[in-house]
Amino acid sequence: MLKRITATAAALAIATIGFSAPAQAVAKPDCSKAKFKIGVVTDLGKVDDKSFNQSAWDGAKDGAKNISGGCATYIETTDSKDYAKNMALFGDAKYNVIVTVGYLMQDASAIAALKYPKIKFIGVDQNNSSTAANMTGLIFEEDKSGFLAGYLAGYLTKTNKVGGVLAAKEVPPVYRYGQGYINGVAYAAKEQKKTIKTSVVYHEVGATMFNDSPWGATTAGQLLSQGYDVIFGAGGGTGNGALAKVATKKGMLCIGVDTDQWFTVPEAHPCLVTSAMKSLVSGVSDLIGLAQSGWSGGEYIGDAAIAPYHDLASKVPAAVQAKVNAITPKVLDGTVKTGVK
Repeated sequence: MLKRITATAAALAIATIGFSAPAQAVAKPDCSKAKFKIGVVTDLGKVDDKSFNQSAWDGAKDGAKNISGGCATYIETTDSKDYAKNMALFGDAKYNVIVTVGYLMQDASAIAALKYPKIKFIGVDQNNSSTAANMTGLIFEEDKSGFLAGYLAGYLTKTNKVGGVLAAKEVPPVYRYGQGYINGVAYAAKEQKKTIKTSVVYHEVGATMFNDSPWGATTAGQLLSQGYDVIFGAGGGTGNGALAKVATKKGMLCIGVDTDQWFTVPEAHPCLVTSAMKSLVSGVSDLIGLAQSGWSGGEYIGDAAIAPYHDLASKVPAAVQAKVNAITPKVLDGTVKTGVK
């Protein structure tokens, strides 16, 4: 059963205000004596990655706050071979909800849900192929927020060169972001009756694809040297490395991902004009609430959006802002197609 979890654009923006870039490791709560226990198993990378894992973790914390006796804690995954083992640590401890973060955990999550039928599983960015009533997938239409980000970039570029630095395209959500972005740029170029060159560079598949900041920075630097003046950084620490690099070059613009990265990557403030968002925080929090009250498994779709322009609003002409405002509902309701299946 496919259902939609909705949130207004304002709610999406407000939900990110509590984010901050931690100066040290995130404290790991002890939920062993809690009445309602929520365990988060991160994808490769850290729970304070300022992007995907952190957003899911913040959603779990929000969900715990809304439940009497609720407590959320986490396990950071450093090797994909540990997915099942990490889930089992929460499963054997009889947690009420286990949140598994990332497409790569899709198969392991479905298996674990069958192994622990009394525990509710939430698979973030996971299509749910399981028939188990205790398993649900939280998925997003990343192509829509990617398209809107690309559309904006197509109107902001002065060199007519727009770039992107992303994690591996073999990961479907990353691919949807990237292809949506490319098609959004093309749509803006067509409206303006001009040619805009787009170059989106993907990281190779591997354990570092979401946390390779040096590669992200180097790749962004190469694009900048070739005249690309708006760059989309997407993929945890990899994308963050790209944002930080773009921020060192005066006059260049960058676009973040997953959450409103204005609040999570402050070093990107000089260039961060927006972020291609999906409602990770509210989606996870809402599903935890449903897990307590009861659900029938299936899949839920979370909202897509782009973030406010914040201090860089002056870089976005009023006419461009009006165009983005006009096309956004059309993209979100499918009237304007992203070209991504």
